Amino acid sequence: MRRIISVVPFIFGLALHLTSALAQDETSTTVPGTEAGSGPAAAPAPAGEPLLQNPVPDRYVVKRGDTLWDISARFLRNPWRWPEVWGINKDAINNPHLIYPGDVVILDLSGGTPRLRLEGSEDGGSSRWAEGDMQQSRLSPQMRSSDLAKMPIPTIPAKLIEPFLARTLIVDAAQVAAAPTIVATTDSRVAVSAGDTAYVTGLTDAEQPRWQVYRQGRVFQDPDSKEVLGFEAVYLGDADLMGTGQVSRLHIAKASQEITVGDKLAISPPQTSAPFIPRAPEQQIKGRVIAGSDNSVFEMAPYSTIIINQGARDGLQSGHVLGLYHSEGSIPNGRNKPIALPEQRYGLVLVFRVFDKMAYGLVMSATRPVHVLDAVRNP
Repeated sequence: MRRIISVVPFIFGLALHLTSALAQDETSTTVPGTEAGSGPAAAPAPAGEPLLQNPVPDRYVVKRGDTLWDISARFLRNPWRWPEVWGINKDAINNPHLIYPGDVVILDLSGGTPRLRLEGSEDGGSSRWAEGDMQQSRLSPQMRSSDLAKMPIPTIPAKLIEPFLARTLIVDAAQVAAAPTIVATTDSRVAVSAGDTAYVTGLTDAEQPRWQVYRQGRVFQDPDSKEVLGFEAVYLGDADLMGTGQVSRLHIAKASQEITVGDKLAISPPQTSAPFIPRAPEQQIKGRVIAGSDNSVFEMAPYSTIIINQGARDGLQSGHVLGLYHSEGSIPNGRNKPIALPEQRYGLVLVFRVFDKMAYGLVMSATRPVHVLDAVRNP
C-alpha cells in the first residue's frame, strides 16, 4: 500500500544527520546511506546559498518506510532553508507538494541555485497541489493508493508531540482565576476518577460539552528578567458536561490522575492537522531553555521536549527552527574580569506549540545533553 509523503516539510528532515555539521563554520559532512545515486560532490556554494551535503546524491528513490527526516538529510545541511531549494515563495509554503514511495527526487544543479524536484515533472511537483495525479518517473511494479494510504507522513514523529498538542499546557494568572473549579465530588469522596461525577462552579457554557481537567503546576519565570511567564496546566483527564446551573454537573470520562476538589477546567484546544513548516525565524530570537517536559527531567536528548522563554509576542511561530547554544563558562584573566568562552551551537530544536510568552519545542539533534539555561536563537 502506497503512503503519501508531504514534500513541503520534506526538506526539514536533514537535521537528524546534522550532528557532524552543527558548528557554525558548516564544514563538509558525509551523509551515510546515499547509495541511491552517489552523485557529484557539491561545489562550494556562493555566499548566502544553502549548503549541500558533500558528497551529495544526484537522485533518490523514495522508499516505503522512509521518513522526511532521513530523505532530506541526503541532500542538504540547512533544514531551515528548505523553501529556497524547492523554489517555494512564502505565499505558497502552506500548499504542500505530495510525493509517494517510488517517486524519484533529483538534484538540479543546472541553474545558479541548487533545486530539488520530482523527476518527470516540469514544475518540480507543484502540480500536485491540485487533486489530479501527475506523470512522473516511478519504480515498477506499483500499487494504487487506497484511502488508508492518503495520510501524509509528518515532518516529525507525531506520537512524540501529540500529547502536547491535544492538551492545555500553559495558563496565566487571569485564566486560573476565571477557570471553572470543581467544588464537590460524588459521595463527598476525596478524589474521583473515570466514570464518577463531579460538581463545578463557574461553568455556564452549555455549548461546550467536553472539558479538560487540570491542576496548576510549575510556575515558569524568565531567568533574566524574573518575569512570570505562565503556569503549567497539569493534565488530569477529560470531562463531559451533564448540565449547567449555579453548580454544574460533570461526568469524568477519562482520568490520568486522581481528580480532587479545587482542580480546574479548561476548554480542549482545537485539533490541528497543519504540517509544521520548518524555517528560520523572520526576526532575531534570543532566549533560553527554561524547563524540560516535567520536573524529573534534568538533561534532554534528541526527541525530548523543551520549554523556552520566547513566544508569540517575540515573533516566534510553530515550525521555526532554532539553534541550541552552550558555553563552557569562562577562563581566569588575572585580576581582571574573567573572559567568557564563546557559545557553540550543538543542536537544533523545532518549535511546535507557541503561547504568548513561552513555547514548546522538540530537540531534533544534539551532540551533548540539553540543559536548562542553555541559549536558543536563530540557527
